[in-house]
Amino acid sequence: MRSLLRSPAIRAMAGRLSWGLGDQAVSSITNFVVGLFVARSLGTFAFGMFSLAWVSYGVVLNLSRGLTTDPLMVRFSGVSTESWRAATAKATGTALSAGVVAGAISVVAGLVVGGPIGGAFIALGVVIPTLLLQDAWRFTFFAAGHGKKAFVNDVVWGIALIPALFIAHQWFDTVVAFILAWGLSGAVAAGYGCLQSGVRPDPRGTLEWLKRHRDLGARYVVENVSNAGSTQLRMYGLGAIAGLASVGAVRGAELLLGPFFALLMGLSLVTVAESARVLQRAPHRLRRFCAVLGAGQAVAALIWGLALLLVPDDAGRFVLGDVWDPASELILPVTIGIAAAGFNTGAAAGLRALGAAKRSLRAQLINSAGYVGLGLIGAFLAGASGSAWGVALAITSGSAVWWLQLHTALKEHLASEKDGGAETHPPKVSST
Repeated sequence: MRSLLRSPAIRAMAGRLSWGLGDQAVSSITNFVVGLFVARSLGTFAFGMFSLAWVSYGVVLNLSRGLTTDPLMVRFSGVSTESWRAATAKATGTALSAGVVAGAISVVAGLVVGGPIGGAFIALGVVIPTLLLQDAWRFTFFAAGHGKKAFVNDVVWGIALIPALFIAHQWFDTVVAFILAWGLSGAVAAGYGCLQSGVRPDPRGTLEWLKRHRDLGARYVVENVSNAGSTQLRMYGLGAIAGLASVGAVRGAELLLGPFFALLMGLSLVTVAESARVLQRAPHRLRRFCAVLGAGQAVAALIWGLALLLVPDDAGRFVLGDVWDPASELILPVTIGIAAAGFNTGAAAGLRALGAAKRSLRAQLINSAGYVGLGLIGAFLAGASGSAWGVALAITSGSAVWWLQLHTALKEHLASEKDGGAETHPPKVSST
């Protein structure tokens, strides 16, 4: 064991994972602070409106990742600097292009809807392009093994967020103001990413990037959007069935699990690249690596959630204001759901590293259907509480699907290598 810990490869992996955990911690704090300000300042109903805009952004973010940084993580992790720079210019340019298109759609939708909700979507449309660019920088840095740069970039966002939230709270105190504060501070970090990387995003390479990586991108888009889209459908359905206050309660409970919820959203920053490295060096160890990865997250989420159950109501109200009372009733089912999701991300990372997009898509579609179906059935039966328990049941039962797909994909890969046939995952390419 001691000799294993002294291995340069193990030490290097530990260093990259440490920066990944640090980056996700900063990202979690940033998301938590934004949600906290909105919840405390505007109450449950307005927090519900903010949550609808937030989950809509999540759909766009996952679409962008599927087209840009997910293929980059699979095919450009650990390649030469020259290849990385060329791929990064096109990937970040594609992310920026996706943000412009999505932002325009969001603004038009906001104008059509009108009112406070419409204003929230107009504000979201304004800030989406640079938010997607900032997220893309984080992935590109981890693909190159430069996790420290991703960490610093998120710290810059957090620092810029402090005065932005202060101004939004003191002078405006509206959902639109908070969305703009969050997004414009992210724009500062996106600009800093250009300086860190020395690479300029190239939107002109968008079509070339999409064409070259359409074999992975198409499936990852469907997979990612089905994941984020199921959350959006569940929240919209819950709002229609039980009201915006129920949406705010569910989002409040998720906010309390923020460190792990945000970790799951951005987990592939570290795990896909590391899984790809394990696959290259010791394919037979990939399953164990993914299991340890998933189990560690599940246990951490359970510990955090159980600790939240012990928080006194007065302390909870101090943190979340009026949102605490309805949100606190949902801590247990939300904790179970996020712990199960954490376990499943281990299998998802392995499937991404194998390039088994067809199998990961199949698992995601099955899980998304259960998530929406049981979440809305629960909403019909028992409002926010029923929806939370339905989602927990869906995610937990879906674990079998994820791990079965990983087992099968890895078995096929090992058999292919043994027979001297073509690899089951797309080979890395050294240029774009």
